[in-house]
Amino acid sequence: MRDAAVRVRGGMLGGAGVVVLLWAVQVRPSARPDALFATAAHLSGLLAGYGVLVLLFLMARVPAVEHGVGADRLARWHAFGGRYVLLLCFGHGLFALLGYAVHEGIDVVSAVQELLGYPALAAAAAGTVLLAAVGVTSARAVRRRMPHETWRGVHLLVHLAAALAFGHQLAGPDLAAVAWFWALAHTVVAVLLVWYRAVVPVRQALRHAVRVVDVRVEGPGVVSVVMYGQHLAELRAEPGQFLRWRFLQRRLWHTALPFSLSAPVRGNALRITVKGLGGHSRRIRRLRPGTRVLATGPFGALTAARRTRPKVLLIAGGVGITPMRALFETLPGGPGDITLLYRAGAEEHLVLRAELEAIAAGRQAGLHYLLGPSDAAYDPLAPQALAALVPDLAEHDVYLCGPPGMAEATRAALLRAGVPAGHIHSECFSF
Repeated sequence: MRDAAVRVRGGMLGGAGVVVLLWAVQVRPSARPDALFATAAHLSGLLAGYGVLVLLFLMARVPAVEHGVGADRLARWHAFGGRYVLLLCFGHGLFALLGYAVHEGIDVVSAVQELLGYPALAAAAAGTVLLAAVGVTSARAVRRRMPHETWRGVHLLVHLAAALAFGHQLAGPDLAAVAWFWALAHTVVAVLLVWYRAVVPVRQALRHAVRVVDVRVEGPGVVSVVMYGQHLAELRAEPGQFLRWRFLQRRLWHTALPFSLSAPVRGNALRITVKGLGGHSRRIRRLRPGTRVLATGPFGALTAARRTRPKVLLIAGGVGITPMRALFETLPGGPGDITLLYRAGAEEHLVLRAELEAIAAGRQAGLHYLLGPSDAAYDPLAPQALAALVPDLAEHDVYLCGPPGMAEATRAALLRAGVPAGHIHSECFSF
């Protein structure tokens, strides 16, 4: 997992280095103000164009990248990189505008009017506006107040923004010598996007023909959805992974919802367990048997492949029990090698309890319920409490899944308890 992340991150930084090298071999040193502005505009423009390609690649859902790095980490990289791409776009526009104004000896307003008279520049300016709109709606404070469908629709404008800017990039200063490189990079990313975001989902839908067969109440506001399909072994969905589910029912069909498998794939059966936290997840309780489902994936890297030690501790908080339950059943290990800690506010909030206890008894695995409100004086996930429950805690691999706040606090507690960072494996599904 760590090696995959290092390789992908190294590849992205290496690509940026190639872009800087392409700029360096073309630059013509000059102390004139207009030339300095033009040089800065050229470099920032090249890096901005490359940055947009990286953002699109990170969200292309390439299986090798998703499974190796983890969907949550890719999403964080995407969000983090988006800020810098916007800064580079604005910097490019500002440097180009000032350079043109100085070179022509005109004021900034006149320079804007003249530059927008060029179709390629006008298209690039429109693309920058679209990127800015995506950036604004992705800010945490704005996104919390916006319906997911609206945010997603705005976010898809990144593809249009990249297309609008492409022609302008090919017309850049002395870029014709390396136009093949730029066109090839755009072509590769475009093919990956079309293949994995459009072709593969359609092909999977036709091949597997997944349908809902039952919706079972598991607890207050929590249901399990059982689905049957065909040739499900071809999905190669592992315990701990999630798929994006599109239920073809009124008020649900237009949104792909990421939910983890709450049980291993058995024959032609799939199961997810969902807590009604938002409008869409609450509507899942009203799914009718026979509803067609488009399942895309699998995604995520919280699997047995990340294991490095014989003993494993699973820590689940709230609905984070769903991938942990599947791992609890399937991770190889002898008596005492697997332990599950399940954090919940109260006993009635425990989900899949009977299954967990049956697995624990059958495998002679450890199972502990950590009950109580999150703001209680006693924290059952504090370093001392964890060490008391699992005396050889530092010798375990730890799999962690829960709400972001709980996951961050538990990770910090594990580090203080002596668990090396490389042995703590987690994914956050709030992205």
